[in-house]
Amino acid sequence: MNSYKNPLEERYSSEEMLFNFSHNNKFQNWRKLWIALAEIEKDLGLEITDEQIAELKANAENIDYEKAAEYEKKFRHDVMAHVHTYGDVAPSAKGIIHLGATSAFVGDNTDLIQIRDGLLILKKKLVNVMKGLSDFAIQYKDLPTLGFTHFQPAQLTTVGKRATLWLQSLVLDIEELDFFLETLRFRGVKGTTGTAASFLELFNGDYSKVKHLDKELSKRFGFEKVFGVSGQTYDRKIDAKVVALLGNIAQSAHKFTNDLRLLQNLKEIEEPFEKNQIGSSAMAYKRNPMRSERIGALAKYVMSLTTSSAMVASTQWFERTLDDSANKRLTIPQAFLAVDAILLIWNNIMNGIVVYPNRINKHIMEELPFMATEYIIMEEVKAGGDRQEIHEVIRVHSMEASKKVKVEGKENDLIERILNDDSLKLDKSKLKEVLDPKNFIGFAPIQTEEFIKNEVQPILDENKDLIGLEADLKV
Repeated sequence: MNSYKNPLEERYSSEEMLFNFSHNNKFQNWRKLWIALAEIEKDLGLEITDEQIAELKANAENIDYEKAAEYEKKFRHDVMAHVHTYGDVAPSAKGIIHLGATSAFVGDNTDLIQIRDGLLILKKKLVNVMKGLSDFAIQYKDLPTLGFTHFQPAQLTTVGKRATLWLQSLVLDIEELDFFLETLRFRGVKGTTGTAASFLELFNGDYSKVKHLDKELSKRFGFEKVFGVSGQTYDRKIDAKVVALLGNIAQSAHKFTNDLRLLQNLKEIEEPFEKNQIGSSAMAYKRNPMRSERIGALAKYVMSLTTSSAMVASTQWFERTLDDSANKRLTIPQAFLAVDAILLIWNNIMNGIVVYPNRINKHIMEELPFMATEYIIMEEVKAGGDRQEIHEVIRVHSMEASKKVKVEGKENDLIERILNDDSLKLDKSKLKEVLDPKNFIGFAPIQTEEFIKNEVQPILDENKDLIGLEADLKV
């Protein structure tokens, strides 16, 4: 309790994402890369024995972190510390570990593996949020609700149609995520400045062997694409792009929670509230939207990180500088951990979100009379009235009704005023029928159905094996 602990680890992120960026996963991947390098180099004719490779494999998970820390303190070099640590438990292979490679061989390739695997972890959670929102949208596609522009009452929409707006953002996000995964390249085997000069000597000038080594190693780690050229490191724009992608997901989540918090204030829709949950230490009646607020807090953090990786990418010198290292260690894992937590919380919300139709309808009926005035004017004109005169009559009634609501705190009586106005000739029995909220929602239900069918369901069908997720909160 006497040292700082990262809240992303303690309070928010999933075990699978924490493992993805853990020391064990990182350094075991380093050893897998060294083993694959040795195996392929052996296949290409270098003097590496089966016994050496067998000893490397037998000790792949035998990592003495205390010894590695001692070596790093001595050498001030993390990769060489782990080369020596590995060599101590695989002495016959000590001389061929890291043969021809540079530090970025293990560091950068492992970063790319973690980025890819991290995105796959997030994709599962993202797909499940989309499934939850899709089900919600279809369930409430016909339920009218007030639309808002500038957070002022506007034409009606439906609860389900509004959910498609949240979904639309996620469709854009998952399209970007899939494209990133499809085009992600491995660094592979490039040498100290990207020229593979060390392998010129090892393979006696045979460039075809270098190309085979590069491609074969990348395939072994699940990458069909490999950078054709690099400096010592992979292009740091990869980091900037992936953090920007994570920032986009954070934006979508924040937009959703902004809307939900406003709706919870209106008492129309609420996030889950558990039986023993306390909303306020002082105000016992409160039902604070803590899940939405937590998403908002984490989303702001992720969005702030997008500038960090962009600055790193833009300020790399020539073939490499090391002023990226500390930044990468902080920015990329924490951006992934935070988005992982965001999507877990979002799934948790969708598993227990509550809608209050009566409250929604109450708000509609407070505003609907004003929205019906255009219909009233048109009907009066059809009955032979003068449009400008009728407009003035309706305007006066509207101002008086608005005064009743705002100044006197009474119910909106605009319709009663119009029904009692003998100067208006419209069919007043028909007016009451028209004041059904479903007459004011346009094509919202059809738009919802079409959007889910044409744009969301194909994504869900393509990723049906990812659907199904436990989304309990850590705290």
